[in-house]
Amino acid sequence: MTEHTATSTPADDPWLMLTPAGVLHAYAERVPDERAAMLQALMPRGASLRRSAWLAKTPEHRTLLARALHEGWVHEVERELRAPDVRLDNYLPHAIAGLSGTRTAALASDDGFCLARVGYSEPEAETLCVAAADFFEFAARQKQRGWTGTGRAVSFFEGIDMLLPTTSFVLFWVDGTGYWLILGGEPLINNVAFVELVWGIRTAGARFAQR
Repeated sequence: MTEHTATSTPADDPWLMLTPAGVLHAYAERVPDERAAMLQALMPRGASLRRSAWLAKTPEHRTLLARALHEGWVHEVERELRAPDVRLDNYLPHAIAGLSGTRTAALASDDGFCLARVGYSEPEAETLCVAAADFFEFAARQKQRGWTGTGRAVSFFEGIDMLLPTTSFVLFWVDGTGYWLILGGEPLINNVAFVELVWGIRTAGARFAQR
């Protein structure tokens, strides 16, 4: 592997960052497996890593990088990206708004506590956050019974044609804490705002953990 030098250019040694699909993959479980943990290392509490720096950490990264680029979990960027360094209570409503086609969104802990909301009234947000927690318990019971079809996301529809969901719940985990993203209308998960949301929560760490 070629060592990074001061004369390297971004084209020679770009920075690596997770895509929205990569975030969903890497933060899918309470306890990440080996591959997910390696992908999470691309979201350090600070700034993005150069390709050479990440590859130098372990030989397994080289094999994983080839697959991650192919699967669209990781992309190469030409500038350093910095983790959000903000007060989460102010940042979260802004971060989640762009993930909903109607700009109605909420973020809940896996036990139903409302962490942020935008577009929803407080009673609406609290009701939806509790509903997300109820679905979490339902999914856990079905998983114990051997059915994994509940997955980590669910959408609800008012129209029988099911053309566009009215509300969607999306579950992700950061450092052992579960979060439900509640989105009104069309879910816009394939958005850099989703990457920044998870990175911001990860950077805040224990300051925002509800457990």
